[in-house]
Amino acid sequence: MSKVCTLAWVHGTVQGVGFRYSTQHQATELGLTGYARNRDDGSVEVLACGEAEQVEKLIAWLKAGGPRSARVEKVLTEPHQPGREYMNFGIRY
Repeated sequence: MSKVCTLAWVHGTVQGVGFRYSTQHQATELGLTGYARNRDDGSVEVLACGEAEQVEKLIAWLKAGGPRSARVEKVLTEPHQPGREYMNFGIRY
């Protein structure tokens, strides 16, 4: 199994609806590390690191709309080489 990191930007109604917390829960269930944080433009940035298959599952969940209260319009992704290892999946402010 290969370890990968993917950086995603989720656009739509994704702030103020529990998106980061739901993403943290989903990522933790999948055994991923990284973070979710709100961005000034109203999007949410997600860094997911772990087994490639599990990272893909999280990205698919994001693209499917995330939590029920969110309205995802688009998800942009790119591979990422983190500068450090993450111990868990956190929420950044």
